[in-house]
Amino acid sequence: MRRHSQRPTLRNLNPVFHKREKSEDNTAVSDKLLKLAWKTGALNLSGRGLATVPDKVYDINAGDKNAEVTLESLVAKEEDAWWNQLPLNNLDLSSNQLIQLSPKIENLCSLTTLTLHDNALTSIPKEIGKLEKLLRINLSRNRLKELPREFFTLPDLRYLNLSHNQFEELNPDISDLHMLEFLDVSNNELNALPGGIGFLVRLNTLLLAYNHIKELPPDLVNMRSLQKLDLMHNDLIALPEDMGSLRKLQCLYAQHNDIKELPDFDGCDLQELHVSNNFIEKIPKKLCSHLPHLKIVDLRDNKITEIPNEISLLQNLTRLDISNNSVSNLPYSLASLAHLVSLQVEGNPIKSIRRDILQCGTVRILKTLRDRQAGIEAAAKTSNSSSSLTGSMGADGLNSPRRGLSFEEENSIFPNRYKLHKTRCLTVTMQQLTEVPREVFETACNEHVNIVDLSKNRFTTLPEGLLEMKDCCSELVFANNLINHVPSFISQFTRLSLVNLSCNSLQDLPEEFGVLVTLRELNISNNRFETLPKCIYDLKGLEILLACDNRIKSIDATSDGLGALKRLAILDLRNNDIDHVPPILGNLKNITTLEIIGNPFKLPRHQTLERGTEAIMSYLRDRIPV
Repeated sequence: MRRHSQRPTLRNLNPVFHKREKSEDNTAVSDKLLKLAWKTGALNLSGRGLATVPDKVYDINAGDKNAEVTLESLVAKEEDAWWNQLPLNNLDLSSNQLIQLSPKIENLCSLTTLTLHDNALTSIPKEIGKLEKLLRINLSRNRLKELPREFFTLPDLRYLNLSHNQFEELNPDISDLHMLEFLDVSNNELNALPGGIGFLVRLNTLLLAYNHIKELPPDLVNMRSLQKLDLMHNDLIALPEDMGSLRKLQCLYAQHNDIKELPDFDGCDLQELHVSNNFIEKIPKKLCSHLPHLKIVDLRDNKITEIPNEISLLQNLTRLDISNNSVSNLPYSLASLAHLVSLQVEGNPIKSIRRDILQCGTVRILKTLRDRQAGIEAAAKTSNSSSSLTGSMGADGLNSPRRGLSFEEENSIFPNRYKLHKTRCLTVTMQQLTEVPREVFETACNEHVNIVDLSKNRFTTLPEGLLEMKDCCSELVFANNLINHVPSFISQFTRLSLVNLSCNSLQDLPEEFGVLVTLRELNISNNRFETLPKCIYDLKGLEILLACDNRIKSIDATSDGLGALKRLAILDLRNNDIDHVPPILGNLKNITTLEIIGNPFKLPRHQTLERGTEAIMSYLRDRIPV
């Protein structure tokens, strides 16, 4: 007799796409997950397809207090006992299908971090205001249009991400979040910012990209801690004239707006200015004199017709992009920018330099400008030698010596007092210097100069006269010299935040170097170090350590080594002789950028290195012996 295979009925099928039942959500929290959460204080339910938050989550802090207590359980499972359980402080519910949260969220009063991005939330319960210990909350990529009033009573909230939602306006009560340091409301439907937002005086990052904001409120400039401001892809027609009041602002992104003029940023510490795709017609001369620390200027796709000679005052400039403007002439003063490595000029009707030279790139363009300037100066000297200096008229219509300076001072390789005062920088590069007169440093100190750049010379140590600037110098750049010794008087520089000693002949640093507690960035790349100097581990404020292209053989990631640098975020150890990467390096979770390629170690493999810092750190953590 022929047998027929039994066909499954519809009730036996479990379709992939079906309405999620609450019972299914409850099974997502296994006993194993609960025990791990009680042990670590963290619960990760990301990407589990949850439509509701299981009740077990809301009751997790109650523990298993109803379990039968026996002598055997006390002895065998002491670590699992409810009185040894940690309260939940980190809850990750991201990448699910949550539409709402239960008012029971108030039970999780010990939460410090709540992650809810990539759900379908349309509202937040008012009980969220009971989470008084909350420091970080990520609500990005949901369907929120408003937040309850109680949300703005969170006393210690530091991080708030509301990006990729449907907010048309921000509640003015957001100004009550006095401790807020990071706010992201990009990719919403905002037309304006509420008045009073300037009360967020601790805010260091404000992200407003991809909205419809037409005007910034006047009190925005009261955010004196603001370091990064992202305004790209809005409808702004102008920036506030007193942008310079944002004293600590370092990065400004305002691409793709309708801005016609730039403020002069007087008083600002700006390092990156991105204003491409606007309607800007000129670069203010005052901007060049007020931003001596500026490193990146992106002005492509605007209406600029001229680059002012004052561009030479931006002595720290490394990248200038003026592509797709209406510039017809490049000033010779560009050639004096010693750190300029990227000059983008394509898409301009430039007539002063041949097209084939422009196509050769930055180095060739700057060389052409430099050669032409040298020719003009040589011709001027020949002309001056055949005429009397006294009473002659300069090119600017003033009696020579120009601006009351002596002939020797006018032709000196060192910046004059006027330039030092305006730029706050002592920059002398590519002059084959081995020493600097003490009076130069004295003058720089009197003019409150805080940046010294003597790179690309022939110093073998730091000049003694530099000690005159120990109380005012914040950045010290001696890259590309012949330095083989750093004197111990470096310890007297109490305000240093950056030291660049790359491309020298150093093998060690003095023990006194470790007292530079204000140092945030140290570059010792391209030297002869075989180990990282122990004094580096005393630099408690260090955030960036660049030590690539040396001869370093090992990494000390212990609590007495790199583990002591709690603020270290960027570590570059490329192209050394490291043959072993210690797994405990993965425990340094404050490191966001780790570069270790170009070393002879076998593990991690190249495939892991290519996946980036997070993959490397995860790989190392997984190999820490239990």
